[in-house]
Amino acid sequence: MSLVVYHLNDSRSHRVIWLLEELSLEYEIFRYEKTRARFAPAALEAAHPLGKTPILEFDGQRIIESGAIVDLLIRRRGAGRLAPPGDSPEYDAYQQWLHYAEASAMACLTHLNWLRLLRVTDGPGRRRLEAETARHLAFVDAALTHRDWLLGQEFTGADVQLSYFGEVCAFAGRLGPYPALQDWVRRFQARPAYAAAIRAGGPYKYAAAAAAKAAP
Repeated sequence: MSLVVYHLNDSRSHRVIWLLEELSLEYEIFRYEKTRARFAPAALEAAHPLGKTPILEFDGQRIIESGAIVDLLIRRRGAGRLAPPGDSPEYDAYQQWLHYAEASAMACLTHLNWLRLLRVTDGPGRRRLEAETARHLAFVDAALTHRDWLLGQEFTGADVQLSYFGEVCAFAGRLGPYPALQDWVRRFQARPAYAAAIRAGGPYKYAAAAAAKAAP
């Protein structure tokens, strides 16, 4: 089998399994469990020097970074599905969302998580990050207003790639003021391929309970 996912529970690698299910591709999963401190186990360093997931083994090559993996799978195995034509303006917007998800949106949450681990509960840095997170939530909510998916009425890999940001914020109870974002999370979590990914990858704490927690 040429597709292997190195999967860590409750992590970004869930969306890689979900995308594989959306594309109806065959794959194998190597599962890893987070430590009691909720970090990746040292055993993952045998799969890749950085010891992080997702990792996709594609035709013998190990690819990291979820955005690169989403792009690779859709370009090489998507058969024209889940992405606009490459010469269209919609494709440029699609690429923007692929990069935005981790480069901008998740960056704020990652920094906030480190402050939490350091037990920093207040201060100018914390307040600035909270304000930036709210700015990103408002930005995504506005983009989803009056549309089902990030690019309009067609579900794409951009929705898969940005999903983790929406789910983490939903789980943390941050989506109350953002109804379009709430609806989007509920919508993608209701997709059959999403449920299939949970069956394949195991329990995922950001699943449907996250959207329910976000409700006012």
